[in-house]
Amino acid sequence: MTKVLIEKFKFLEHTADIKFKAFGNSIKEVFENSALALFRVFYDKKVEEKKAYKIKVKGNDLESLLYNFLEEFLVLFDSKNFLPFRIKNLELNEKKFKISAVVVGDELSNYNAHVHVKAITYSGMFVKKQKNNWVSQVLVDV
Repeated sequence: MTKVLIEKFKFLEHTADIKFKAFGNSIKEVFENSALALFRVFYDKKVEEKKAYKIKVKGNDLESLLYNFLEEFLVLFDSKNFLPFRIKNLELNEKKFKISAVVVGDELSNYNAHVHVKAITYSGMFVKKQKNNWVSQVLVDV
């Protein structure tokens, strides 16, 4: 029987920036939910799925892989004016610290995105297994 995880992510108190924890039944799911949390920082309403970008990133460990994964969305947001909404076809190799996925969303100009994320930070970042589930923590500089 598959265990159902209800909470995908939650935002935590922080004085100046935005901090969240993401949860998953698998390492793949925690990465996907970390991306969804970041997307909700960008814009917290529905986004049309009109454009898609394929992304591939590498890391030296799980934290650097998560950092590079999330950083890729900032690059798309800032350089392509792309507002991400959902992840598709996520493939994660946790032994080689590689990830690929398709991110779907829409042109940023079609929305009133209210928060500008300056950077993903390593401050307090972790990706770890807790009991039978995975959890990550991320602080974004706004």
